[in-house]
Amino acid sequence: MSKRAYFGTDGIRGQANKHPMTAEVALRVGLAAGKLFRSQDERRHLVVIGKDTRLSGYMIEPALVAGLTSVGMDVRLFGPLPTPAVAMMTRSMRADLGIMISASHNNFADNGIKLFGPDGYKLSDEQELKIEALMDEGLQEGLAAPRELGRVKRIDDAQARYVEIVKATFPRHLNLSGLRVVIDCANGAAYKVAPTALYELGAEVIALGDNPDGTNINEECGSTHPEAMAKMVREYRADIGIALDGDADRLVICDEKGVVVDGDQIMAIIASHLASTGTLKGGGVVATVMSNLGLERQLNGLGLSLERTAVGDRYVMQRMREGGFNLGGEQSGHLILSDLSTTGDGLIAALQVLAVMIQTGKPMSLLGRQFEPVPQLLENVRFAGGKPLEAKAVKEAIADGESQLNGAGRIVVRASGTEPLIRIMAEGDDPALVKKVVKSIVSAVKAA
Repeated sequence: MSKRAYFGTDGIRGQANKHPMTAEVALRVGLAAGKLFRSQDERRHLVVIGKDTRLSGYMIEPALVAGLTSVGMDVRLFGPLPTPAVAMMTRSMRADLGIMISASHNNFADNGIKLFGPDGYKLSDEQELKIEALMDEGLQEGLAAPRELGRVKRIDDAQARYVEIVKATFPRHLNLSGLRVVIDCANGAAYKVAPTALYELGAEVIALGDNPDGTNINEECGSTHPEAMAKMVREYRADIGIALDGDADRLVICDEKGVVVDGDQIMAIIASHLASTGTLKGGGVVATVMSNLGLERQLNGLGLSLERTAVGDRYVMQRMREGGFNLGGEQSGHLILSDLSTTGDGLIAALQVLAVMIQTGKPMSLLGRQFEPVPQLLENVRFAGGKPLEAKAVKEAIADGESQLNGAGRIVVRASGTEPLIRIMAEGDDPALVKKVVKSIVSAVKAA
């Protein structure tokens, strides 16, 4: 695959008002994506755009709109809406393209642009490369005639539509009455829709992170700071806590005691339930190289497989589609239930866990510990430039670590697709050895 100049593992992302997250780049994305998805027939072409609550969304959105309308694409604006909602609405409104403006779990200073095809799935690497090639063309290329310029409208009922879609994924014969639920919306895209959906399904809802001001998204709240949710759960004696991230495509849960349940445990809960009802497809689950070895052992014990992919929910989804799986995800809380959604959806995944809770009659504290995690250590090393992973000393440290673990563990060393970080993860049954191995690789990366 060619080296990509703009796109990372999840769209284009960076600090707002610095390359590549500038108004000019957004304009070029609009021009390029519009040209790529504008087919040769005479009909009008449609793009839908959603965003989270970041201040910089007010800069990125009009720049995208200018690019898209200038090549003849009509645009519909949703306003604040979760990423999975934009994916769904792209398909349900028969749009040619869906765009989400968000930097997910990053702080407010960052922003990003994610693109969805007419089928509601994230674009392929090949499509992203075509867009990059078109972005580098002159701004005068392929513009529409004055009468052919695109028109723009705001869709006022987008949030209500998504709430109804989400509620329809919850088993019809069940409701949430009698359950006290804490929902942390991360001051992000789901700040209205998540509490509304839970309330309308019957829950007593205690919301936090539901008061965005443009700069407080993910700040000491949401799935990256689950302690806020856990504190609230204990305070209000809630049955469960649900924390979403800034664009609501991932979640972290905590039980009634405030103990955090990560994406691996959530996958195990849903997988064992689907398997018991004969509705798990593909004979297993798709996860990334970062998922805990304990999850793999748990699934193997149930006669199920765990297939691993590169990090990024788009790679998980790709493998799910290839292998006919209907459950996949990441330890970080991206959970994909492909029978219900075309991308990770934190709210839909949370509802499936709530359904299991109700049907089994078990409290979250019993459900949330599906397996004993194998000791796992992750360290991030920031780097200024160069290619530290290609250094001989780093390769030797990794090889040495693998020989020490001797098949009773795993090492994953990779560059982050969204930040200038090298992520070093090791896991194994001996925590002291895991710590030693990680320390050795960290030292080698820092010295590279």
